[in-house]
Amino acid sequence: MKGNAKVITALNSLLVDELAARDQYFIHGRMLAEWGLHHASERILHEMEDETQHAADLISRILFLEGTPKMTPSKITVGKDLPDIFEKDLAVEYSVVNNLRKVMALCETVQDYVTRDILLKMLADTEEDHAHWLEQQLRLIGMVGLPNYLQSQMKTGTPGV
Repeated sequence: MKGNAKVITALNSLLVDELAARDQYFIHGRMLAEWGLHHASERILHEMEDETQHAADLISRILFLEGTPKMTPSKITVGKDLPDIFEKDLAVEYSVVNNLRKVMALCETVQDYVTRDILLKMLADTEEDHAHWLEQQLRLIGMVGLPNYLQSQMKTGTPGV
């Protein structure tokens, strides 16, 4: 089904950001595991899987609309410590939320309600899961202090990464 060219372009802009978010979560998850912060690592790697699914959904929709997916991720920003990692990941999520809303509005104007509904699911996941969890963690660090938070993110045994 031939899709609207503006929608395909907008979906590709979302795709390159989802690919970058995936890559950023991937490196951050591995860094946290290396530092022995296995609980945080597992959660961040879960986020990487979610971003991979978002990218897969966008690729499928772009192909359905007879577009060509752009597979080169946008720039990633690697954190230097756990709070910086969370802040950088949260900045990505806020950007994604903003861009999803813009593309959903575009879909409304061209009456592409199926694409809008696909993006609505991504928006809910991004706001209610990804961004919310990162906001909570940063709030917890402020409440209990970084040393206590770091201790809570360790666990004994072999990491699952």
